[in-house]
Parts: sequence; C-alpha cells; structure tokens
Amino acid sequence: MRFNPIVIDQWSRKPYFEHYLNHVRCTYSMTANLDITLLLAELKHKGIKLYPAFIHMITSVVNQHVEFRTCFDAEGRLGYWDTMSPSYTIFHDEDKTFSSIWSLYSEPFERFYNHYLDDMKQYGKVKGFVAKPDEPPNTFPISSIPWVSFTGFNLNVHNEGTYLLPIFTIGKYVQQADTTLLPLSVQFHHAVCDGYHAGLLYHELQLRADHCKEWLARD
Repeated sequence: MRFNPIVIDQWSRKPYFEHYLNHVRCTYSMTANLDITLLLAELKHKGIKLYPAFIHMITSVVNQHVEFRTCFDAEGRLGYWDTMSPSYTIFHDEDKTFSSIWSLYSEPFERFYNHYLDDMKQYGKVKGFVAKPDEPPNTFPISSIPWVSFTGFNLNVHNEGTYLLPIFTIGKYVQQADTTLLPLSVQFHHAVCDGYHAGLLYHELQLRADHCKEWLARD
C-alpha cells in the first residue's frame, strides 16, 4: 500500500482538476445496466455468490486506472494509491440495518473470495455502522440496494466536495427476455474523471462479465 503524490504543476490534468475543484466544483452520477447473463449462469454453476464476485469485478477495474484511485490523503496531499480494496455494505435482515465491512483485494478471484468469506464469518453478524475495524485508507465504497432495479440514482454527499474517489451503488437485477440486467450507479468527481473515464469503467466491467469464465477459473 503506497500513496503516490501528484505534482500538480507537472500534471497534464491540472487545468481540468483546478476548474472542477476550485471554480465549478462538480460531481456527477451515471447509471447503466450491465448484462450479467453469462456471469450469473457461471456463478450459479460454481456455487459462488454474486455480490462478492461483482465487488471483485469493480475493484479489478478500479485498480487498472489511476483516475479511479486519485484522492487526497489524510495529510491533504493529492495523489493516488498503488492499489485499493473495497469497503462494502452488508444488510442485517433481523433489524433492517446495515454495516460496513472491508476485505483485502487480491487479483486472483479465489483468494479474494476466501478473504470475503472469512470476513463475513467473523464480522457478518456484527451490528453497527462499522463491523470490521481498522479500515485502511486505500479503500473505496460499494453499496447495494437489492430491492430496487433503479434506472437512475443520485448520491448527495454534503461535504466540501473534495471526495474524489468513485462511489458505487448496485441495484436489483431484472430479467428481460433471455437477458439478465444489473443496474449500477457510480458517482464520479469531474476533477479527476470525465465522461470518457466513466464510459471506460462500464465498458471494462461488461467485458469482465462477458469473459467471467477466465477470471473465475479456480485451481
């Protein structure tokens, strides 16, 4: 885990960053459906849960692009993490509350899935906003609203508008003819991510869903 400071005066994105952070502070949300037909079939065949598989997909794409790992650190420096791990919500059905858990990311899915299962076993029944302590600074948020197949979702973060990391919200998947669609909403900060980067993220997530047999292969 290493934070790499960005020298703004040497950064090609400097004028865009300064405009959307200092002059017109701007975040935006995008919601799109992902075709998970092949992914869901493969997961059911292997007896793997969708939620951790999708968390792994998202984290893998995030770790492929600096734009999705750029943020301010605890000292207020702008930079990016070498790698990031997901911090995700879990639901407690008995009292309808949720908690946040983080799991260490590993590129091989089987290793990450074992981390997820271990964390769920140890912290899955822990109540409160934070179920697993000692969350490292190189995490980003993922949540799920599995009761609604939304077509749009806007997350209003009322702070100084300096949270630069993407925020992911997963919806309920629906069946349309022979296709299964999963809505995914992402909140972006325009200072570090343009529409091109948003499109790239959805495109690469769809590729991972279509080629799930490759990364789901287990030794």
